[in-house]
Amino acid sequence: MKFPAKQFSLILLSMLLSTCSGIGSLDFPGVYKISIPQGNIITQDMVDQLRPGMTKRQVIFVMGTPLVRDPYHQDRWDYVYNFQPGGGVRGQERIAVFFVNDQLTSITGDFAPSSAQDNPESSNTDNQNTSSDISD
Repeated sequence: MKFPAKQFSLILLSMLLSTCSGIGSLDFPGVYKISIPQGNIITQDMVDQLRPGMTKRQVIFVMGTPLVRDPYHQDRWDYVYNFQPGGGVRGQERIAVFFVNDQLTSITGDFAPSSAQDNPESSNTDNQNTSSDISD
């Protein structure tokens, strides 16, 4: 009689453990989920300040230290920003900055420099000519 009771208790225990394995994936209402920002925050204002011919130090002053510096391609810097609101879909923004002879030549990614006509702060004609040199 004791043998079937042991089998029954083992079967019951295994069933209980198998149902508990899915508890971690449940979304409990009212539970706060933290927003997770990672990387370099990238704004259009920052990208608009970049000009061809800027040195690497000037780019670091405007954009901050790049998230990715490839040791094999030292003239390419990548800035990446990931943001996942609590329980939401993760968003990502990227920009790559390229240098030749330690001077900024081009930008690619999710942001493009605004044209001089869109930016009322740039009334200097030199700024209007150089902002079009950066290609996306």
